[in-house]
Amino acid sequence: MSNKKYHTIAQNILLHLGGEENIISAASCATRLRVVVKDDQKIKVDEIENIDLVKGSFNNGGQFQIILGTGIVDEVYREFMGIVNLEEVSKAELKEAAGKKMNVFQRVLKSLADVFVPILPALVAAGLLMGLNNVLTAQGLFIEGKSIIEAYPQIADLADMINVFSNAAFTFLPVLIGFSATKIFGGTPVLGAVIGAIMIHPDLLNGYSYGQALLDGTVPAWSIFGYQIAKVGYQGTVLPVIVSSFVLAKIERKTRKVVPPMFDNIITPLVAVLVTAALTFVVIGPAMRVVGDGLTEAVMWLFFSLGPVGGAIYGVVYPLLVITGMHHSLVTAETQILANIGTLGGSPTFAVVAASNVAQGAAALAVMMIMKKNAKMKSLASAAGVSALLGITEPAVFGVNLKLKYPFVAALIGSAVASAYSTFMQVLSVSPGPAGLPGVIVIRPESMIQYMITLAIGFAITFVVTFVLAKIWGNKE
Repeated sequence: MSNKKYHTIAQNILLHLGGEENIISAASCATRLRVVVKDDQKIKVDEIENIDLVKGSFNNGGQFQIILGTGIVDEVYREFMGIVNLEEVSKAELKEAAGKKMNVFQRVLKSLADVFVPILPALVAAGLLMGLNNVLTAQGLFIEGKSIIEAYPQIADLADMINVFSNAAFTFLPVLIGFSATKIFGGTPVLGAVIGAIMIHPDLLNGYSYGQALLDGTVPAWSIFGYQIAKVGYQGTVLPVIVSSFVLAKIERKTRKVVPPMFDNIITPLVAVLVTAALTFVVIGPAMRVVGDGLTEAVMWLFFSLGPVGGAIYGVVYPLLVITGMHHSLVTAETQILANIGTLGGSPTFAVVAASNVAQGAAALAVMMIMKKNAKMKSLASAAGVSALLGITEPAVFGVNLKLKYPFVAALIGSAVASAYSTFMQVLSVSPGPAGLPGVIVIRPESMIQYMITLAIGFAITFVVTFVLAKIWGNKE
């Protein structure tokens, strides 16, 4: 395709974004052109989505994102930047510009997402290793009445070694979060890691033993000028270290402004770590432990008290949150649940999210078959449907299902039924992972078959309901 064609596409996109005077900044990623505009009301969404090669669009997190596809987006972005004459910015700089348009609540949710995105590969790796260990040690999964290591004792130590590897990321989770969060909040990442390490120091009472020690009245404490400070670690927690990292970054930046440059490398880290660590054990930790436990208990109550009804609710609410970007806030509870996997057994939310994603994929694939005469929609729906089955739903949700409405409603119905089934069967995951067909590896061995049945239910119901609603709702070729 000629550069002239891409130039024309870029011109049309700019026109329907409200012109050059409405553009603040722009960047691109693997498949999308990301733009921050001054006035969202000037964006003509329908006209943009009718432009050749545009596969869909959505407005999220202060950014208007136009789905173009791999390779195409680079060419269009290059032409777009030449027309608008903007300085090229990174995705981080674009997010900062977009963040200025958000309210406080949206910024908090965005910060939570930004904290976890860099450490997710570590958690996924740990979870997959945990899943591999479960496969090796599960009774009767492949060999009747025996586990693999019982049948082949020569690899028993291999399973033990893998188990050690798998636990590391969750054991030292506060260190990872401290590093990532402090970097996000503008502090020195390694100081955040130090705060995280302090919070799980072996001289502290292990956080997992805190509940029983509280009941027994045996919680150790420091006595500072007669004030008792609980000498308790924060293993398996998420919010305390995030808030402590935020405080650390603020203290570090303010201290650096008043300390002479020649003493900065000595005094600033000392003050930042000392004050933050003290505040962590006196105020931040105890308060955030309560909030974090409450958040976790709310999610667990939804699944284990309301049962299938709670699962169905989560299955309907999750894709609605995806539209607004608020689903990122659920990562906090999910991570805390997984950090306590030894006592909780796993997380029930992963299978529900996977069912929701597969339902969105099923709806898009049904649209592909329904809209046979619309070549552009058929092409988009096929690619978006497969992508959603693998856990990436943006093209399906924003490019197909929301645009036509009835497929999205069908996906909500399929997700609700499949999620109720998953919750009833207590399908639990051991880590984050690709929330779709490949996600079976992070499911507890005894639940793997039920996980695949869950996805099959979500797909089948959504696929059929999409055809039914197309007849009732009215399909526009």
